[in-house]
Amino acid sequence: MEIGEKIKQRRKELGLSLRELAEKVELTASFLSQVERDQTSPSIDSLRKISQALDVPVFFFLLEQDGPSPVVRRNQRRQINLPEVNVTYQLLTPNLNRKMEMILAELDSQNGEVPLVHHQHTEECILVLDGELEVTLGNEVYSLQVGDAIYFDGPMLRRLRATGTGRVRYLSVITPPIF
Repeated sequence: MEIGEKIKQRRKELGLSLRELAEKVELTASFLSQVERDQTSPSIDSLRKISQALDVPVFFFLLEQDGPSPVVRRNQRRQINLPEVNVTYQLLTPNLNRKMEMILAELDSQNGEVPLVHHQHTEECILVLDGELEVTLGNEVYSLQVGDAIYFDGPMLRRLRATGTGRVRYLSVITPPIF
């Protein structure tokens, strides 16, 4: 199933018209119509707005839903690349219909920060696997090294930034899922 078809199906499940969705996401109904017919692709920012308005994680639109297997093989991880900031996310949980998600993220220190979307009612734990990561929660800045972990309420997160040289790899567990 294509992205547009998934958006249309979810919009109809919620009983929203194209105009109502357009107002919620501050996009035009004609643009959303083109997206739903897979005539154009939304940007990641637009897809985030759509996913928030439709109350589903972004990954819901980007990935095929898995079958019943609880195993995610290394070579079968679903991946999203954000080339504008050189970030890669790999989904480590088998589907998005659970109460939490686990993501392996890689961020290039040359490009600075991970784009953040503030989510209400989430909790997250990050474990640094390689490199150095700076985490800003509210007004506090925490520098994490390999093996360090941080646990926080999602709305407190202001910035994630790779420091040092090279790439930083970290594991993130989030509940409820936001992607």
